[in-house]
Amino acid sequence: MIPRYSRPDMVAIWDPATKFRIWYEIEAHAGDAMADLGVIPRENAEAVWKARDVEFDVARIDEIEAETRHDVIAFLTHLAEHVGSDAARFVHQGMTSSDVLDTCFNIQLTRAADILIADVQGLLAALKRRAFEHKDTIRIGRSHGIHAEPTTMGLTFARFYAEMDRNLARLRTARDEIATGAISGAVGTFANVDPGVEVHVCEKLGLTPEPISTQVIPRDRHAAFFATLGVVASSVENIATEIRHMQRTEVLEAAEFFSMGQKGSSAMPHKKNPVLTENLTGLARMVRSMVIPAMENVALWHERDISHSSVERNIGPDATVTLDFALARLTGVIDKLIVYPENMLANMNRFPGLVMSQRVLLALTQAGVSREDAYRLVQRNALKVWETGVDFRTELLADPEVTAALSPAQIDEKFDLGYHTKHVDTIFARVFGES
Repeated sequence: MIPRYSRPDMVAIWDPATKFRIWYEIEAHAGDAMADLGVIPRENAEAVWKARDVEFDVARIDEIEAETRHDVIAFLTHLAEHVGSDAARFVHQGMTSSDVLDTCFNIQLTRAADILIADVQGLLAALKRRAFEHKDTIRIGRSHGIHAEPTTMGLTFARFYAEMDRNLARLRTARDEIATGAISGAVGTFANVDPGVEVHVCEKLGLTPEPISTQVIPRDRHAAFFATLGVVASSVENIATEIRHMQRTEVLEAAEFFSMGQKGSSAMPHKKNPVLTENLTGLARMVRSMVIPAMENVALWHERDISHSSVERNIGPDATVTLDFALARLTGVIDKLIVYPENMLANMNRFPGLVMSQRVLLALTQAGVSREDAYRLVQRNALKVWETGVDFRTELLADPEVTAALSPAQIDEKFDLGYHTKHVDTIFARVFGES
């Protein structure tokens, strides 16, 4: 991923030097297990650990690969340059390249998942703080982009919290599912490497042995992993889209923080654009674009082919680096989001009293008016508010068919905002637990 949308800890996971260090550890731990089983001499296994503190020369490995056309062989050749060809002659005994490549890839994905899990936890903390801050801040709820009924800004933050909390569980499941390793040899039969080697390597590297591999770890695991990243990215976009709508000039119920010296437009000095959340929408598209290739990687020929390899070399780093950046950016947006309660009330009252139409409808039916007639009475008065901006309550009080069923006091009572917020505490308890 380009540096503009990258953070160093996630980038480091995909650095070639990190990859070669993991390859080395896989080979060294495998050698220990083989020595324990008496397959190779103990001194040869111990000799491999001479490279414990070596910084593998990525350029040298690339140079060797240019000749061998094989990345694992190039690495093994470079390893032998450090520990000696005789000492290294039992390295990779009975193993196949995918034992190293797939186990390493899953280690990298597991480490990436750990960062993403921490990212979501940070976002959850920000959402929870803002939810309680604006628990009782009234704003209009919208359906189809049109005024519906009153809600609160706290409930908006709370629903995003609940969504991200589900994503936290999904990421943990995805991490558990991807944390497998395979040291099973050609076509996965363990013919040339004892299953105990796999158990030992996985134990040392924090993985679980893959129950059955072919020459590769099954790619349905990876499909599920990247699909989870796609869902998380979609939730990022969901939050970003709401903020973008709230920042529109004619809405202006919330806005991204605008720092000193920041410029919104090269042409129009007055502009304050929602550039961060627009960026998040774009980054979410990028992460989702990598889900389909991951799913298409599931179907490989027979025990393996490498049609998945080029895909994963791209989507492994790009999807995780991009989502890591997006989650961190969204957390910053939520932390600093400017909320305008006065604008929320002004917007809700732009069509005075109109958002109480359902309460009046229900009151009329409870007073004995048929639902069809009640709907007709409420709608004809509501349309006057839409068309001329008159006060809805005033129109109802002037409608003899309405007042024949409801007294002025009963009508007035239907315009109490507290009616719509009386269960906010119940919802918060469901989302955040009892306080």
